[in-house]
Amino acid sequence: MAFDSRQYAWSDLTLEIGGKVITGFRGIKYSTKQEKELLHGKGNKPLSIQRGNITYEGEITILQSELETLRLNGGGSVLGLHLDATVVYGDPANGDVIIPDKILGIEFTEDAKEMKQGDKNMEVKLPFICLEIKNQSL
Repeated sequence: MAFDSRQYAWSDLTLEIGGKVITGFRGIKYSTKQEKELLHGKGNKPLSIQRGNITYEGEITILQSELETLRLNGGGSVLGLHLDATVVYGDPANGDVIIPDKILGIEFTEDAKEMKQGDKNMEVKLPFICLEIKNQSL
């Protein structure tokens, strides 16, 4: 079996939110975090690492036209939406292995617009929290 070292490019990425492929998205970031702290006892070295809550968060960067569509579905704001998303890495036309990540129970934490002089379009960053991120979820 040959090893293929081809890396996924931006053009190989597909984002689907609420069952709709988002063509006007410009960036995505999502992460899983877990609280961790050292447990100390006798002496000055830690005895173990204690684990706490797991949280999920991220940010989607989209064009204003996509924001307006989301706002229409949310009754004028994205803050009331509760959506699932799928991020798919790979292009079947290139023979890629398809890697889908599922982001479940997204709720946006901010609904803002911003433009500056000289901008040719509006990019909007929508930070979110979610209930779960399932990496490589086939």
